Amino acid sequence: MVQHATGTPAEWLKARKDLLEREKQFSRLRDEIAEERRALPWVKVDKTYVFETPAGKKTLAELFGKNSQLIIYHFMLAPGWDAGCSGCSFLADHLDSANQHIKHHDVTLMAVSRAPLNEIEAYKKRMGWQFDWASSNGGDFNYDFHVSFRKEDVEAGRATYNFAPASENPGEEAPGFSAFYRDENGDVFHTYSSYARGNEEVIGAYMLLDFAPKGRNETEIMDWMRRHDEYEDAPARKSA
Repeated sequence: MVQHATGTPAEWLKARKDLLEREKQFSRLRDEIAEERRALPWVKVDKTYVFETPAGKKTLAELFGKNSQLIIYHFMLAPGWDAGCSGCSFLADHLDSANQHIKHHDVTLMAVSRAPLNEIEAYKKRMGWQFDWASSNGGDFNYDFHVSFRKEDVEAGRATYNFAPASENPGEEAPGFSAFYRDENGDVFHTYSSYARGNEEVIGAYMLLDFAPKGRNETEIMDWMRRHDEYEDAPARKSA
């Protein structure tokens, strides 16, 4: 049983109003940070990146489609993995709902992984997702945006993640978001990247749990979470 302080309605209302002031401060700070994010200098992407998609090979500029803005989720799925990262899968469950709206607001949202396209497509089908998902297999994209790590770079201390030296054993992959802008001449600019817990605000389930009496109720991050088809009451998966 949860032990927690109780009080009168008047005591609750006073405490709630005090908290509201803090929440308003947080909202204003979030707006300020978003403005500073948009003010970051843009870096032109001169390197040619080619991706495998269901529609064939595409360059980074071609991934935008008709939109001028592109947001890529760096999904942890390396070649030969049996399944995508469970934490990435938790976040990815929120992408299709967002895409229903932002695709009409000049933004293309998609995922990129190093796994070959056939492995991506198989996992995407298993999870029932609709968002676009391309393979960067064989290219430098993941390494250049610091979400995949070559053994020799880790051993030489060259590997970085979240704008700092990577740990001694960072694994093959790490999650993140990167944003890009394409101008009227077709030039592409890198505008923003976010890693680690910087991705949390995309996870609506976490934001809702923050409203709940027990909050996120976890000892370690995501220790309770499963892929959505792995919960005990999830429908049985169809064999391939």
